[in-house]
Amino acid sequence: MEALSRNFFLYLSKNQPLNKLANLYGIKMVKGKIVGGVSFDQAVPFIQQLNQTGMSVTVDHLGEYVADPQTAVERAGEVVAALELIKSSNLDAQVSLKLTSLGLDISEELVHLNLRRILTAADRLGVMVTIDMEDSERCQKTLDLFQELKAEYQNVSTVIQAYLYRSSDDLDRLQHMQPFIRLVKGAYKEPKSVAFPEKRDVDVNYRKLIAKQLDSGSYTAIATHDDRMVSFAKHYALEKGIGKDKFEFQMLYGMRQQLQQDLVKQGYKVRIYLPYGDDWYGYFMRRLAERPANIAFAFKGMTQK
Repeated sequence: MEALSRNFFLYLSKNQPLNKLANLYGIKMVKGKIVGGVSFDQAVPFIQQLNQTGMSVTVDHLGEYVADPQTAVERAGEVVAALELIKSSNLDAQVSLKLTSLGLDISEELVHLNLRRILTAADRLGVMVTIDMEDSERCQKTLDLFQELKAEYQNVSTVIQAYLYRSSDDLDRLQHMQPFIRLVKGAYKEPKSVAFPEKRDVDVNYRKLIAKQLDSGSYTAIATHDDRMVSFAKHYALEKGIGKDKFEFQMLYGMRQQLQQDLVKQGYKVRIYLPYGDDWYGYFMRRLAERPANIAFAFKGMTQK
């Protein structure tokens, strides 16, 4: 049933007619519930609300697989503008981005140019930028770019996905850079040749990656709604004497609000992943595909606000 649910929501995420309908009529329904709106300006009040409750934020302009060079350049400009507004408005926020939105699939020169523009601004302003991980076909390119730019820029981090067989080795290869890593389970549909097909194996690997990254001493973002993974991270850190300042929990906007609040009260750092933009429908479907429990979490969040 879990596999069927995953495939169903991944199929819906790529359904163009439904995507167009959602963009035309659905944004009012989800704004302030699962996304921050269409523009970064619209997301700012929600960031401020979260900051007031003791939570940090990372924002993401939705929309990937950009095929037009001019659009990729415009996206880079929008990220820089968001970084400037974060600094000028004194927001406790970072930025997440996908390389395919900056031209990864167009040319190596273009994505380099756009990333350097963004990271130059990020270092000047002191705001962290996380390079999100996409599907396995783009994993190596993403890590290569991260390693190259991490050697030049301070405020850059990336993501490791627990459902890929290669992830433990990737984490080992990155450790000499003492990277800030976000650990996730993974949301893309991947073949059995590259990813664990069974959830229980993904969970085992996720725990392994959490332990490895925490042991490294590098800052760790544990992105999960799974109570068992949250509990594992808390107990492992306590057992190993790892301070709460060495890691944070990240969760999606609109999901598990009570858990988020409880963690803040317990003294843990919580960062909320707050997306904005027109492409909210595909994002929402992928989150529902990622974990069946997200369906209940999402609709509970949408009805509570």
